[in-house]
Amino acid sequence: MSAAAPPPAVLPRLAVVVSHPIQYYAPWFRRIAASAPVELKVFHLSDHGVARRTDAQFGAAFAWDTDLLSGYAHEFVPNRAKHPDVNRFAGLRNPGLRHALRAFAPHALLLFGYAFRPHLDLLLRPPAPIVFRGDSHLLGSPTGSLPRSPRALLRRLALRLIYSRPAAFLPVGSANAAYFRHHGVPPEKLFPAPHAVDADHFAATPERLASAAAQRAALGIPADAPVVLFAGKFIPKKRPDLLLAAFLRAAVPGAHLVLAGDGELAPALRAAAAGRAAVHFLPFANQSAMPARYLLGDVFALPSEGRHETWGLAVNEAMHLGRPALVSDHVGCHPDLVLPLQTGWTFPAGDEAALAALLRDVLARPRSELAAIGETARRHAAAFSYEAATAGLLRALASLRLLPAP
Repeated sequence: MSAAAPPPAVLPRLAVVVSHPIQYYAPWFRRIAASAPVELKVFHLSDHGVARRTDAQFGAAFAWDTDLLSGYAHEFVPNRAKHPDVNRFAGLRNPGLRHALRAFAPHALLLFGYAFRPHLDLLLRPPAPIVFRGDSHLLGSPTGSLPRSPRALLRRLALRLIYSRPAAFLPVGSANAAYFRHHGVPPEKLFPAPHAVDADHFAATPERLASAAAQRAALGIPADAPVVLFAGKFIPKKRPDLLLAAFLRAAVPGAHLVLAGDGELAPALRAAAAGRAAVHFLPFANQSAMPARYLLGDVFALPSEGRHETWGLAVNEAMHLGRPALVSDHVGCHPDLVLPLQTGWTFPAGDEAALAALLRDVLARPRSELAAIGETARRHAAAFSYEAATAGLLRALASLRLLPAP
């Protein structure tokens, strides 16, 4: 299981195994490669995201239009799954992965999640000490000491086994750290490494502000009108339907709602909003267009329900652009990013009446006050950076005696 420590003059080799190129991780890998005292190589198990593929949840075929591969060493390990899919446990099967890892001979392995067959295999038979990166939480679920069913008991025992294998963990926030502790991970194995996005990409440039103003005008939204924005997949767990119902119930004079994205709920949402001049729809937009999308609104809303919104990186993106966030208390980032009345607002997940009341309060505020809260949000989000995540990673590697203690 354990690899020999590298000689003092040799940089420790860090292998990263991740399902596919991901827009939130590629800039972090570049930062590690450029600034951390390690030799980094990333092993992608699928080309989803860089090759044009159909996303079933968006209901569209696309590839991300930002650079996901330059600036760090990487290798694509062929995926031999019968039905390739980065959203399913059986969607990845990479029989060449162990051979590729042996050729690199890592001193440590940074593993993103366990919910794929290759990832679980590495956890059960580690080729090197594993640093584990996941973002699950227990928000919205019972956390009593006794599972309520045999199935729940079996799942808890399986998770305790899985989480007994890594040598260190990189919790993305406080809810994720609590989840790891709940499943038996000792505090000394936890090295906080916050979820982050590319702050340079999500900056409010004059060109993006002008584009946002033009989009508002094209939608017929007055320049002084308060706007709440949802941007993402129109799928049940994201609850755009709840946001729409609450907005209509709130009936704030002069306020507008923009729903940007696509997915299975699109027909029902459009039907529910038919004839409502204050509700607008925009299609799916790729990464390069997202900053202007966020700037179009005064408040960003993420009403997700359940444990599926493990963090909500769109909240980071919106806050970097000076937009406060309105999120449900099931969204994983809310204990860390959404500070009540300072950087945004939180409501009980699934509670339409509570969300409507909150929208009445928020959208009745002067836009200048919303902008001031957004500026506080921007400054707060700046601490959730790739530099901070890299510092956590280096502390984890130091705990494995691969680097000097910081």
